Amino acid sequence: MRLIIREDYDEVSEFVANYIKERIRQFEPGPERPFVLGLPTGSSPIGVYKRLVELYKSGQVSFQYVVTFNMDEYVGLPRDHSESYHSFMWKNLFMHVDIQPENVNILDGNAPDLDEECKKFEAAITRVGGIELFLGGIGPDGHIAFNEPGSSLTSRTRVKTLAYETIIANARFFDGDIAKVPKLALTVGVATVMDAREVVVLITGAHKAIALAKCIEEGVNHMWTVSAIQMHPKGLIVCDEDATLELHVKTVKYFKSIEHVHHSLIGSENLSLQGGVKQLKNVLAVADTRPSTPME
Repeated sequence: MRLIIREDYDEVSEFVANYIKERIRQFEPGPERPFVLGLPTGSSPIGVYKRLVELYKSGQVSFQYVVTFNMDEYVGLPRDHSESYHSFMWKNLFMHVDIQPENVNILDGNAPDLDEECKKFEAAITRVGGIELFLGGIGPDGHIAFNEPGSSLTSRTRVKTLAYETIIANARFFDGDIAKVPKLALTVGVATVMDAREVVVLITGAHKAIALAKCIEEGVNHMWTVSAIQMHPKGLIVCDEDATLELHVKTVKYFKSIEHVHHSLIGSENLSLQGGVKQLKNVLAVADTRPSTPME
């Protein structure tokens, strides 16, 4: 698992948007080989989406051959409601880029058979060969998508009852009226997210500092479902300084030192986008110029 720390929300958004842009570019998607991207809603990804739109408008990225799957949707909220996640995604991203509408997959919270809708969603992911990169945000209690504390780490897309704390948190989007907030949602499961070939999680703000600490410094725990990322072979968390407030100082220094070594000693040109070392030619060249020690 990698942890990238940036100064603030804007820098986190900039880093993640550029990361997604580069992943799409390097993948070189086409009509027979689309880039499959999992996406979240909520306040966390808005900055990323804004930057992705800018990158698209400047010709640096295209969504023509990108297929998307959204994490969740409220049950019973009309699709065209201003607070539905369908409306959120079109308002903040899809209507501003060249994605093909048929490549957008969002759960239908008004389906006549909700369980069947969830099964169809999982089948659709399988049909396109799985998700290449799943982007996610978390709640202050460490939930990813609507996988509230206590959710099974092997869970799949399903109907979920929202925790009271989540309902209270989401009331700000419904005029502060708890009664207006849907109490059920359709959500991908923890295993659905972790099955992606890469998982990138955004964690910003001091109010999510405890969740980050639980995720980074403690074990995998279904009470903090984001902690499942510890088991992922290509998990990346991008956070701001405020989110590190509950981490031990040595933990912060450790992850910052890793990035320092990558860029200062190994060199960014010798690293793959996902953090793997491609080559050490430059490093070895430097080593070869050092004076040799005479043998005794």
